[in-house]
Order: sequence, then structure tokens, then C-alpha cells
Amino acid sequence: MFRNREDAALRLAQKLRDRPLRDPLVLAIPRGGVVTGAVLARELGAELDVVLSRKLRAPNQPELALGAVSETGDVYLNRFHEEPPDWFNDYLAGERRYQLAEIARRKQLFRSIRPAAPIKGRSVLVTDDGIATGSTMIAALKTVRSQEPYELIVAVPVAAPERLREVRRHCDDVVCLLAVEDFWAVGQFYKDFSPVEDEEAAEIFRSWAAASSREEAGVSQR
Repeated sequence: MFRNREDAALRLAQKLRDRPLRDPLVLAIPRGGVVTGAVLARELGAELDVVLSRKLRAPNQPELALGAVSETGDVYLNRFHEEPPDWFNDYLAGERRYQLAEIARRKQLFRSIRPAAPIKGRSVLVTDDGIATGSTMIAALKTVRSQEPYELIVAVPVAAPERLREVRRHCDDVVCLLAVEDFWAVGQFYKDFSPVEDEEAAEIFRSWAAASSREEAGVSQR
């Protein structure tokens, strides 16, 4: 059990601290992942940025993920036990448009703070506060992989084991502290799993960007 996202990220950083990384970049999936990502970036001496993907919600069950859409518009769908009904494609197209509009809004928010970090040739760690279905993580990984990182690592505090196996197919390595069979929600593994709003995530990112700029200015003056 983790006290909160910061505690989970500190423990995760301990697992990664001695790993050799090439010009490391931490990519956080907003919103909760930005909390985790900021701690990882600080502890590992890495750059911090965000990668945007959004869950595609099931009709009348918004907590249930059909899959996810990436910021490039690509869709990843979870496997279905039955053939989707006739109306499914129309519903999915509408949900995709809605989530892409949300991604565009968040992109404007975060990119007003700092432009996208280069990915090619770098050790990239994609993080979130946990993995339930894995769909948003996989959609994010597909986006990052297309930009030719040196290595692509998933770093998360907790995950559903079955979905973690699927995630492994889309990256080079996975670092996960807890993979528990009795898994029903990411929040069950946190004492404090308070919601993270967009502006809170943006403020964390803004604070990191400001601190990074001050550090870079100090280095250039030496």
C-alpha cells in the first residue's frame, strides 16, 4: 500500500536509480501520472514531459474502457469476448472525436508551458500512477515508439498482472512495484488517491519547467 502518488514514485525511483539511461526522458500520462512523473524526473535527473492519450469510454459505463486514443488519433481497442453490436462503430467514432477534443485542450494547456521534448535516441520512461486496463498506456507507447527512442520503458507503481503482460508487448521493459492478482482498481493500493485536476497537473509541470530553466541558466553561466 502506498501513502500517495509521491510515495509510490519515490519507491519506483529507487528501483531505477542504478539503471544506466541515455539522456533520460520521463513522459507522464496526465493527470495522476504527472505527479508520479515529476518525482521520477527529479530523482533520476531526467527531463520531464507529457504524452497524451485518453480512455474510450463504454456507453453508459464511463469507468469501463473500450480502449484508448492517442494524441496522433490512433485507436487501440481492448479485446472483446463477443462480436461488437451493429451500432458500435458509430458510437466509437463519436467517442473518439470527443476524446481527441479533450486531448487537444490538454495539449494546448501543457504546450503553453513547454514545447514537446525530443524523443529520438533517448531512454524514455512512460509513467502513470497505475495500470488497470492498460489501454491508455498502450496508446501512449505506440505514439512514443514511432519517434524512435533508444529504449522504451514503462515505469509504474502498480498494475493488473494480465494487462501488464499485454503492455510488455509494446515496450522494451517494464518496471512495476506491485502486480497483484486481486486487482479491481488502481486506487485500492493508495491510502490517498485524491483526484488530480488539469490545472494541478499543469502547475506541477510548470514548476518543474521553471526549476529546469533555472538549472540550465546556472550551468550556462559557469
